[in-house]
Amino acid sequence: MHHHSASASVSAVATAASTVAGFLRPAESAAVPVAAAEAAAAEAAAVVAAPFNRCGRRRLLVVALLGGAVYLVDRRVYAAGLARSLRTFGTGLVVALDYKLNFRPTPLPLIGTAGDVGDLHRRNAERLSDLLRHNGGLYLKIGQAIAMQSAVLPPAFQRMFARMFDDAPQDAWAAVEQVVRDDFGGRSVEDVFGVTFSGAEDGDDGRHRGVMERTARASASVAQVHWARLADGREVAIKIQKPEIAKQIGWDLWSFKVVAKIYSWWFDLPLYSLVPFVAERLMLETDFVNEAKNSETMRRLVQSEPSLRDRVYVPTVYPELSTRRVLTTEWIEGVRLWDTDGMTKPWRGGYGVGSPGVHGAPLVPEADLPTLRQKLRAAPSDAARARLQLKPERTVAHGNGSENTRNKKSGLGLGTAEVMTTMVDLFSAQMFQWGVVHCDPHPGNMFVRRRPSGAAELVLIDHGLYVYMSPQFRQQYSRFWTSMLTFDHAAVAAICAEWGIQAPEMFASSTLLRPYEGDGGTFRREMLAELDRAGSTATERHYAMQARMKQGVRDILADEERWPKEFLFLGRSMRIVQANNQRLGSPVNRVKRMGLWASASLYEDRSRPWPERLAGAWRHVVFRAVLAVSDVFFYFYRARQWLGWQGGLEDAVEAQMKGMAKEYGVELQHDVFEG
Repeated sequence: MHHHSASASVSAVATAASTVAGFLRPAESAAVPVAAAEAAAAEAAAVVAAPFNRCGRRRLLVVALLGGAVYLVDRRVYAAGLARSLRTFGTGLVVALDYKLNFRPTPLPLIGTAGDVGDLHRRNAERLSDLLRHNGGLYLKIGQAIAMQSAVLPPAFQRMFARMFDDAPQDAWAAVEQVVRDDFGGRSVEDVFGVTFSGAEDGDDGRHRGVMERTARASASVAQVHWARLADGREVAIKIQKPEIAKQIGWDLWSFKVVAKIYSWWFDLPLYSLVPFVAERLMLETDFVNEAKNSETMRRLVQSEPSLRDRVYVPTVYPELSTRRVLTTEWIEGVRLWDTDGMTKPWRGGYGVGSPGVHGAPLVPEADLPTLRQKLRAAPSDAARARLQLKPERTVAHGNGSENTRNKKSGLGLGTAEVMTTMVDLFSAQMFQWGVVHCDPHPGNMFVRRRPSGAAELVLIDHGLYVYMSPQFRQQYSRFWTSMLTFDHAAVAAICAEWGIQAPEMFASSTLLRPYEGDGGTFRREMLAELDRAGSTATERHYAMQARMKQGVRDILADEERWPKEFLFLGRSMRIVQANNQRLGSPVNRVKRMGLWASASLYEDRSRPWPERLAGAWRHVVFRAVLAVSDVFFYFYRARQWLGWQGGLEDAVEAQMKGMAKEYGVELQHDVFEG
C-alpha cells in the first residue's frame, strides 16, 4: 500500500470518529463523555497508522544500512574516492553558481555574496584551496597543473596556487610494506632489498644484509622516499607510492574531467580539449616505470651532448628493484639549488677533491654495515629501531666543510653564474635540441655538487612529469623564439596561425615572460582604449579586464585541434627557470642564452636539408650579432648589483610585466614567477 493511501485512510478514520463525537456532545447524550470519543478517535488512528510507521522505520533502516555499506566500501576499496568526488561536485557547483550570478559590475544582493568582483575571486579561491587540500593526493597534482597557467588568473587565485606545495604526512610503515609485497609477488621488504631491520648479519638465504630506514626522508602527496644501504655498499633512494593513490586515481581523474566539461560548457571556454592531455600526464606521473624510462632517456641525451655531459648528472636507476609503484635510484648528496651560502662559501674539503658521489663516484661510508647493524641490535625495541636514522650526515656534501673544518663557515666554493648557466643550457637543450622536457624543475628537484676540478655539477632528479615534442613542433618552437627576439612580427604571427592562435602578442609575452610589442604597440593601445570605453571606476575597469582576459583565452585557444597541448607544461618549466635565475640574483642573461640555443638548433638539426642548414647557419651569425645588444642591458643591471643597488635583469623584467599587466587591470603577484 502506498504512503499516500495510508495517510488518507488514517485521516478518514479520524474524521469519522470526530463526527461521532460531535453527535454525542449534546446535553441529552451526557452519558458518553466527549473525552472518551476523542480517545477512541486517537486509538483508531493509531491502529491504522501502526503498520505504516513500521514500514517507514524499515525503509529508514534499509537506507541507513545501504548508506553505511556504501561508505565502508568507498573507504576500504576506493580510499574514499566516491566521497572525494561528491565533495568536488558540491564545491564545483557552489563556485559555478557564484560566478554565474555575481560576475558582474554590481553583484546580486544575495546572502554570502557581498562585495565586488575581487571579493568574488577571494571567496572562491578559498573554496577551491580547501577542496584541494582536504582531498589531497592527486588533487594537489591537479592544483599544480592549474598553477602552471596561474599568471592569467585573478590575484586571489595566484596567491592560492603559489601556496600549493606538494607535501604530505608519511604513511605508516605497514602500508609501505604492503605496497612492496603487492608489487614484488608477496616478497617482504627485507627479501626484496636484502636488508635487515633487526640488525641480523645474515638472512634466511645466507646472504649478508644491508640496512634501511623505516622513517621516510621525504614525503609528498603521491609517494615517500626511504634511504637504504644495500649489502653491496650502494646507497639508494627507494621511492614508494602511497597505497591509496592507485585506488583514488580513477575517481579523481573522472571527477576532474566531469567538472572541466561542465565548466567549459557553462562559461563558454574552450578548456575541455586540454583535459585529456593533462589527465594523461598526471596518470603517467604515478607510473614509476614511466619515470624510470624518462630518467634513462634524459641520462642518455645528456651524455650525448659534449657541452653538458660533464656539467649535468642524472642518477642511475636500478630496474631490478623497481616496479610501477616502487622506484629505486642512486642516492644523491648535494646542496639544494637555492642554498646560496652552501653553494658559494669557500670550499674547505681539500684541493682536487669533489663532493661525495660526484658524477657517480661511490659514496664513501662514514660507518660500515657491521656498525650500522650493531646500532640496530642495540636499540631497546622495534619501535626505537624504526625511528633510527642510519644515513651518514656527510656535512661536506652540503657545503659545511670537511671533518676538520665543520665549525667554520664553508661551502662548495662555486659561483651562481656557473650554476645558472648550466641550468639554462640544460633546459634550452631539452626544448630546442632534443624535444624531451623535464617539466618540474623546481629547486627541490635539483642539487649542486663540486667536481674535483672545482667546477659545478647540476644533478636533476624526479623525472615523472615529461613532455615529448614532435620534430615539427620543436622546429616551429625554435623559429618562434628567434622570431620573437628579432621582432619579426610577421613570422611570429604566421607561426601562431599555424598553431591556431589569434592573439600572437599576448602569447609571445607569456612565452618570453617579458613584454612583447612586435606590432609596434598596436595591440596594447587597442586594449587600453577598450578599457577606457568600459567605464571610469576601478570596479568597472576590473570587470571589463576580466571579461577581456576571458576573450584572450578564447583567442589563444581559438583552434583547439591545432593548439599544441605541450604548451601547458613548457610554460611551467620556463617560469621556474626564470624564478631560479631571479632568486640567485639574475647572474645569467637567460633570454639571450635560450635564444642562442633556439637559433643553433635550426642549423644543427641533421634531419633538415643542407641548403636549409646553411641558411640557418648564416641567420645564426646575424642572430648572435643582434642579441649582443641585449648584453648591454644585462651588464648594466649587473653593474647596479655590484654597486649595491639591488635588483638584476629578471627583477626589471618582472617589474615591466607587472606594470603592463596593471595598465590592463590585472595584478600579478611575485610568486607567479616562481612557477
